[in-house]
Amino acid sequence: MSASEKWMKNTASHCMVVSALIATIVFAAAFTVPGGYKQDTGVPVFLHRKAFIVFVVSDAISLIFATSSILMFLYILTSRYAEEDFLESLPKKLIRGLAALFLSTVAMMVAFSASFFVLYHNKLIWVPYVITVFCSLPVILYASHEYGLLIDVYNSTYGSKDLFKPKKPMLY
Repeated sequence: MSASEKWMKNTASHCMVVSALIATIVFAAAFTVPGGYKQDTGVPVFLHRKAFIVFVVSDAISLIFATSSILMFLYILTSRYAEEDFLESLPKKLIRGLAALFLSTVAMMVAFSASFFVLYHNKLIWVPYVITVFCSLPVILYASHEYGLLIDVYNSTYGSKDLFKPKKPMLY
C-alpha cells in the first residue's frame, strides 16, 4: 500500500466516523425536540416559534450533509486507488466530503443554539446568546484546522492542470 493510499484511507475513515457521529446525534435530536410534545396531540410544544423552525430546518440540513459526507468518504474507501484516481477523482471526493462534513457541523451547531432560543425565550434571554458565541468556537477551530488541507487538495487537483502549460503564447 502506497503512502498516499494509506493517507487517503485514514483521512476518509476518520472523517467518516465523525460524520456518522454527527448523523446519529442530529437524527436523535429530530425526535427529542426542545420542549417535548403535547400529550394529547403529539405535536411539538413550541411548534409555532421561529426558533423552533430554525432548529428543525438546521437539524435536517445537518443530517443531509452528514449523510452526504458519509457517502463521499465511503466512495473514497471503496475506490480502486489507481494512479489516475489520485489525479482527479479521489481529491474531488475528498473535497466534497470535507465540505459536507463542515456544513453538517455548522448546521448542527445552529440547531444546538436554536434549541436554547426555544427554551429560554422569556427569562434568562442572555443564555442563548452566550451559548451561540461558544458554539461558534468549534466551527471556527474546525474551519481553521481543515482550511489548509482543503486548500492543498484543491490546488493539487485544480491548480496543477495548467502547471506545465505556458502562460503566454510562444513563437517557435
